[in-house]
Amino acid sequence: MPSATVAPPWAYTLQLPRDPRAPGVARSTLRSVLRVHGMAELIDAAELLASELVTNAYLHSKGAYSLRLRGAGRQRVRLSVRDTDPHVPAPFSWGVETPAAMAERGRGLHLVTLWAESWGAYPTGGELPGQDGKTLWVECAWKPGGQSGGGR
Repeated sequence: MPSATVAPPWAYTLQLPRDPRAPGVARSTLRSVLRVHGMAELIDAAELLASELVTNAYLHSKGAYSLRLRGAGRQRVRLSVRDTDPHVPAPFSWGVETPAAMAERGRGLHLVTLWAESWGAYPTGGELPGQDGKTLWVECAWKPGGQSGGGR
């Protein structure tokens, strides 16, 4: 597929239903978007990050959710997932320790903080009652020498 000539900031939003196949659709879409924008070097790290965020939204929210991909500069992409659960999970909330090595929960999002260049969360409000939720976001970038991700 040829590379696009659209310079950042470009953005795509994929609306995902509450369906167990949706995380796979999100990963496939992410790979395609990064390839056409000449960011194939980011695919592995971005796919890991998006997979954790999207799967978290599927498992912990009750409604539909979305994945937004945005070019954030040369060889940098911001991924964000908006869902209907207003609870901001660890480690995106402040004051949370690293999960234990044998912990059954919380390790996936901790992994996100290790691979993302930066990350954050913010509450989102709907126009109608009961539409509150949150957005979790991460950024990853290609570094000279062939490394992407790697955290703070």
